[in-house]
Formats: sequence, C-alpha cells, structure tokens
Amino acid sequence: MKIILWVVLTPVVLLLLGLGLYLLKAIVQGAFEGWRSAGNGDDDGSYRLPDEATALGMLPPNRQDTDNAAPVPAELAAAKAATLTNDWKSVAALFEAVGTDWERRGAYSEKLADMAAVEDEWLIAWETARPDDPTAALLRARSTVFLAWRLRGSQRAKHTTSEQFDGFHRTLARSREMNARAADLAPGDPTPLISEIWTAIGMGYPHSDMDRIWSEIVARAPHHFEAHFSALQYWCAKWRGSEQLARAFAAEAAAGAPLGSLLTVFPLIAHFEHHDDDSTTEADSTPEMIALVDACLADAAAAPADHPRLPEVRHLLAYYLSLQDRDAASVEQFRLVDGHVDALPWRYRADPAAAYCRLRDITLRQAAATT
Repeated sequence: MKIILWVVLTPVVLLLLGLGLYLLKAIVQGAFEGWRSAGNGDDDGSYRLPDEATALGMLPPNRQDTDNAAPVPAELAAAKAATLTNDWKSVAALFEAVGTDWERRGAYSEKLADMAAVEDEWLIAWETARPDDPTAALLRARSTVFLAWRLRGSQRAKHTTSEQFDGFHRTLARSREMNARAADLAPGDPTPLISEIWTAIGMGYPHSDMDRIWSEIVARAPHHFEAHFSALQYWCAKWRGSEQLARAFAAEAAAGAPLGSLLTVFPLIAHFEHHDDDSTTEADSTPEMIALVDACLADAAAAPADHPRLPEVRHLLAYYLSLQDRDAASVEQFRLVDGHVDALPWRYRADPAAAYCRLRDITLRQAAATT
C-alpha cells in the first residue's frame, strides 16, 4: 500500500516542486524587469547598500564618480590642477612624457581640452609662448570641438533651439581649420583626425569625406581605440550612417585587431547603440551575443592593465554579462570598476550612478543566491 501511495504521490510532489521553482524564478525575473521598466530617475533617498556590496567594498550611488570611468592617473590630475594656476609648462611636460603613446595622448588631450572649452587662459599663454607647438594646437582644436557640442547641448534635435544650433555650427566650422593645422603640425599623430570625426558628425560630412579621414587615421594608428569609437558613432543610425553600416564597421574592426587592443568591444557597442532596450534581455542573450562577450572578455584579459580605455570596456562587459545571467563573471567586472561610472551604458542614463548601482546590486544578489 505504501509503495502504491508513493508511486501516486511522487509525480505530484515533483510537479509542485517544479511549479515552486518556476514561480521563484518568475518573481526574481519580475523584480529585475520591474527595475528595467521603472526608468532611471534620481534616487529617492531610500537606497541601502546591500551587504554583498559592502563586503566587496563597493560604493552607494552618491559616492560614484560620474565624471570618470576610472581613477584619474596621478600625472593627469597634476596637469589638470596646473591649469588652474595657468601653469601650462606642466601640461606640456605631461605630453612630452607621453610621447607617441597615442592611446594615452588621446585620453589625456580629451580631458584637458574639455577643461579648455570652459577656461582657456592657460592654453592662450601656451599658444603665445609657443605659437607652433603641436600639442597646444591639438588642445585648441579639440577644445573648439568640445565647445561646439557644449553650445548645442545634449538634447535631441527637437529639443534644441535655433540659437543653440547656430552657435554649434559656427563653432564647428571654425574647428575644421584648427583640426587640419594640428594634423599638419604632428604628421604621425591620429588625435587631430579623431577631433575631425566629431566635426564631421556635427556638420554632416558625406561618407566619402569620412572615408578620407579614416584612411588617414589608419595610416597613423590602425588599432586606435578612441578613433574607432568616434568613427563608430559617425556610422550609427542616429548620426550619419545606419545600423547595418555601424555593425559592419565594428565587425571589421574586431576581426582585424590584435588581442589586447580591446577592439572586440565595438560589435557590442554597435549592438547597444541600436538596441538599448532595457525591457527585455532576449536580444542580448543570443548565442551570437554570448560569443561576442566571450571574445571581449579574452581581449580585456590580454590588454595592458594600464590601458586607458580598459575600464570603459569592463563597464560594458559587466552590463552584458549581467543581462546574460552570467552573474559571477559580471560581479568580477563590477568589482574592478566600482566607484566610477562615466562609461557606457550608464552614461546614457538620466542618473548614471543610480542606474549603475541598481544593476550592480541585482547582479550581486543573484550571484549570491546561486553560490
């Protein structure tokens, strides 16, 4: 009789167990999707740092640096401080030390030119003392492009005034000559041409002009990260290209790049730029996307630890690994970048720090639940 009862009840017990597991998964997934659909507004003040984050030394939203993707290198921090006292010689010395490290020259000139777009007294003093200095010319060109984009603002075209557009186009028009001069003064440096890409994006250069710029860049630095990022923006549908063109450019960049150059991230960026939809993760978890993430993981592992763009890649890896339910691997990337959130995908959110911490915390909890 006991055997018969066991035979009858076993399927029922297994069915109930399966139903319970399904409901548990649905609750967790529902909470996750609810976070996604809830938007990315400001924190309401009720945030509590999870124990899992505390144990790893991670920080709450109000302590995340939204201006940088990683800690500012000491030499760059010193140069930025020097601009506040118009000590342009210290800035010049920084770039002399960087030399032909084009990745670092691009990253450092980006930060300092952004400062010059707001206050350029130190740069004017440099230009006066050394009229044909290639680095001063580069910073002037880049700062003019940055100033143009500041004048435009970050809103979509329908929310941008005619006055903003007028200032934007006038300033960008001036940058063309400055970009060309900087490129002429430093024949091997790809950075002035990267600046020209952003002029091309804003002014709507035809594809033939972009092809010319790109040929010059490849001749100078064929695997330059910032150059590829900027060019990919041009080829995206939101600017001067299409999803097909952006994906083709990204795939070609990744296929021809040496391991450790980090260019395998560009197919992920191309996907993100055209499918930034947090309401579902299906498109982010296909076998093709998993393979792209795996390739990028290997690339990041092979990159120099001080590659200036490595933290940006880790941010995107943390994001996609989480969407693919590869939580332990995602936590490792989050651990390496925590504290600095000026990177994709958070940079596109209304509140980058809050968006970052939400996904990080969910990932930490899900990783803890499976260990």
